[in-house]
Parts: sequence; C-alpha cells; structure tokens
Amino acid sequence: MSVPTEPAQLGRYVIQSELGRGAMGVVYKATDSVLERPVAVKTVNITLERDYADKYEKRFYQEAKAAGSLNHPNIVTIHDVGKSGDVVFMAMEYIEGVELRTLIGEGRPLRLAQALSIAAQVAEGLAFAHQRGVVHRDIKPANIMVVANGPVKITDFGIARMRGTGDLTQTGMLLGSPKYMSPEQVIGKRADHRSDIFSLGVILYEMLCGSAPFNGENVTALMYQIVNFVPPAPGTLNDQVPEFLDLIVAKMLAKPLEERYQDAADVARDLRECERQVVAPGTATQPPRTPSAPLAPAPKLVDSVAKTIVLGQTVNRTREADLAPAPEAPAVPAPAHGLAVSFDSAEATQRLASLTGATAPGAPQTATQAIKSIPRASGRWRRRDWLVVIGAGAVGLLAGAAILRRRR
Repeated sequence: MSVPTEPAQLGRYVIQSELGRGAMGVVYKATDSVLERPVAVKTVNITLERDYADKYEKRFYQEAKAAGSLNHPNIVTIHDVGKSGDVVFMAMEYIEGVELRTLIGEGRPLRLAQALSIAAQVAEGLAFAHQRGVVHRDIKPANIMVVANGPVKITDFGIARMRGTGDLTQTGMLLGSPKYMSPEQVIGKRADHRSDIFSLGVILYEMLCGSAPFNGENVTALMYQIVNFVPPAPGTLNDQVPEFLDLIVAKMLAKPLEERYQDAADVARDLRECERQVVAPGTATQPPRTPSAPLAPAPKLVDSVAKTIVLGQTVNRTREADLAPAPEAPAVPAPAHGLAVSFDSAEATQRLASLTGATAPGAPQTATQAIKSIPRASGRWRRRDWLVVIGAGAVGLLAGAAILRRRR
C-alpha cells in the first residue's frame, strides 16, 4: 500500500513544511515563487463524493470571497486562491507567532494587561468584518495568532459567509467549536455577529481565569451548560480582575441576544477603557473594586466541588432567586453562593453605562436613576416657592371658613 506524498507545489507556491491539519484540510508554509515571499497555504481535499465535493469547493471559494474583502491589521490577509487537481487552496500572509490556545493551554490566567490587549484587538478585527457583513462563526483560540512584537491576527474565516447566502446556512450552522459556541448556535438558530461576541467572551473568560466558563464532561453536557448555566464572575476566580471587567464579560456572555453587546466596536471601546485604567502610568497595577458598589460575598472558587455548584446556577435562578433573601438556616448552601450579582447581564448594561458615562440606546432606566436625574433646586428656597406655599395655605383657610359658615 503506497503512502500518499505531500504536494511539492500548488500553483506557483512551493511547499516548505506542514503547519497544521484541520477537519477540512491542511495548512502549509510555502514560498511564492513569483513574489519570493513566505505564505501560508490552506488546502481542502475534495476527493469525496461529487455532491460533497461540490459543496466543499463552493464553501471554500465563498470563504475566499468573504475573507479576501477584509483588509485590517487584526485579520490575516488573503493573497490568492486556486485549484490544483482535486485540491483547492488559498494563499494568505504567513504569521510568525503562536496560536492563543498555546498560551492558555497550561490552565493559568494570562496577565491582565495581555488578556485585555488580545481581546480588544480581536474585537476591533471583528467589528471591521461585521461592518462589511462578514461573520466568522468559529472564533476560538486556535483561530487567533499572537505575534511577539506585532498585532494579534484573526485567522481562518473558515465558516464565515456573506449574509444571506441561503443554501449553505444550515450546513454552516453545524460547524464551529462546541466549547466556544453561542447559545443560539447550540440550539440551531442562525448565528449573527453577536455570536462572535459571545465566543470572544468565552475566550476572554478563559484568559482571565485559566479555565473556560463552560466545561461539560461531554459535548452534550457542554452544550447544555452553554444554554442553561451562568458561570461565576471572573473576579470571584481571579482577584486581579476589576469589577469593570466583570461587567464587560457578563454583557458579552449574555444569553438573550438583546442583552448582549450589539456591536463589537462597543466591546473594543470598553476593553480599551479598562486597559487604560489598568496600565495607566502612575496608578496601581490593578484598579480596586468600587467600594460604593461591592460585589455579593463570594468565596474563592478553587476546588472542583464549589465550582460545580456555581456552574449549576441557571439563568432564572440568577436573575430572580439570587436577589431574594436567603433562608435563616439553610441546610445546604444556596447554588447561587459565589455568583456576583453584577454578573447579571442586564445589571451589567446599566452599570457599564454609569461607569463609562454613556447610556445605551433604548436601555431601560431604573427608578433610582430616574429620581437621580430630576434636576435639584439650590438649598435655599426661592421667592416663587414661598409664594406657592403661602397661596396654598390661604386657599385652605378660605375653604375651611366656608365649610364652617354652611354648618351654622
């Protein structure tokens, strides 16, 4: 039995080495024989049944069209696309860096400033793509390249599509990495740009805590958690995380689409603001949590038992029962113990608006906010105020005198 040999050349690209393999093909390091520059060549082997081959080839060219229209510092640039025999390929810029999954694979949190910088750059790249109608739908650490002295790059818009492609929608719905899927992807709904924001929220959480917010024993359990469970706030697992960042992550991981960030540009703006607070010269390396708005008492969730209890918290429990007073002598600790109240996504939206000095369009105003927004008069009564009081008193006296005369 003969062993298949690696291609020596694809079009004008001379293969140098293999960089990695995925479900749909192989990525090689190659040299552009015309421009004499290194490139990464992604291939898709379409030696399948004709129907499947046609679909894969169509999807591949669709990826090239979508990704090739994106020219942004935080998105890998597509140079060329072609076909050689039964292999279609795409040539893109070669990145001298490491995948983000390598950095977080050791199970330790990244430095706070590094995590913020990476997440903000990815958000900026996604905002650019979303503005042009391109949704990635498979944002995960393996698709984020970190360069030592350069920008973070989003790679492999492998299942990105121009919106409204119709025929391939259901096929694309099944793709993606379960660990980083959004709730709407898990339950089979069409994923839009807000799904990318949720996936980035999962990655940011993992960078901050050293572990992902959803960790099922199998794919079914994992997907159930994504849809039904609310994780503990990152600040309860890593005391270096400021409350401001807890609020950002909460809003990114909101399960209802209307409570999630609606624009990746807003995510990037808030992350950059948090980054500025963290690394601002002349300040502490970590801004303290706001004393006027403390988080709910929370233990350090370091053991698996405590973490399992918190991960068992449902959305309804978090939004309703967590606000109710606890029983006087509970036999078993409440499942919500350890979950910061501010990690509620609706609460996060209100708090972020107050911290950033901006009010989200259409965001509901609480009673407290409405009362505080009423203009206050100065501490001294004005002449008009005295006239109103005296006039009201005179009317009252006249009314009383008239009642007494009638009784006589």
